Amino acid sequence: MLYPKGIYAAMMTPFTAEGAVNEVELRRIVDFLIDRGVDGLFPLGSVGEAVHLSRDEKFRIMETVADQARGRVQVIPGAGTTHPAQSIELAKRAGELGCDGVVVAPPHYYSLSQDMMETYFERIADEGGLPVILYNIPLFSQAIGYDVVKRLSRRPNIVGLKDSSGSMVDFMHFMDKVRVIGEHMSFMVGREDILFPSLMVGGKGCMTATGGILPEALVDIYQAWKAGDHERARERQFSILLLMRAMFMLPFPLGFKTALEMRGFSMGPPKQPLSNAEYFKYRVGKARIEKIMQPFLEEFGGADKAKAV
Repeated sequence: MLYPKGIYAAMMTPFTAEGAVNEVELRRIVDFLIDRGVDGLFPLGSVGEAVHLSRDEKFRIMETVADQARGRVQVIPGAGTTHPAQSIELAKRAGELGCDGVVVAPPHYYSLSQDMMETYFERIADEGGLPVILYNIPLFSQAIGYDVVKRLSRRPNIVGLKDSSGSMVDFMHFMDKVRVIGEHMSFMVGREDILFPSLMVGGKGCMTATGGILPEALVDIYQAWKAGDHERARERQFSILLLMRAMFMLPFPLGFKTALEMRGFSMGPPKQPLSNAEYFKYRVGKARIEKIMQPFLEEFGGADKAKAV
């Protein structure tokens, strides 16, 4: 059974100038991330702008990523939608393509009770055919309750939780609720800001956008923690925080895509058009991101150096 651990890159979706998915660039990103040491790939998440994509575009992205990965790392695409039938369809297609599991967030837009949310996850777990990682992301959907996670942990194919709340309080209580009933799940953070602290209390790794921009830095945190070099892990953790703040200055996920472009990838125009005021803000934010990224580029290089590292 899949129990994810390590560094999983939440992948961004590159687009052409016309707004189509740029499959050539997507394949380059897959190779870049694998060459830089990630343990898995998470396409079709929040930073991947899955909400902007059609069913066929989602299918094609899963197919492209799985085909390019060729079994070298785990591929766990997002399958969260507004109702279970669509999510089950995505999960089944992921299984046909050889993906290892799916990440499922609560439905967005319509509010659900915690009981309805639990039933949503149960149906996907029962009918989707793949291991499920729950995705708690209160920024974009309803928060998953501690007791829902506890009860769902009893299902053998619900194997983990990606917690993007950014709250160590929530992270601890999620783990404790599952621990006290003797069940097992892999708890992963969705906020790279707290990767090292989460590892120190029993977390298994991360599924994060910065894992797709600076995979070397997050792999370094994880490897240093495994080796017991907590000072190195701590310092590397602090080294990415300024970039995190800068990327969040821009409308999500534009700051993250701006940073990835500095690694040598063409991400295309934003799906949401910018106003004149936002475009000015973008130019200021872009300049700041470029300045902060420069030391990382000097240390790690760009996409063209990936195979030489």
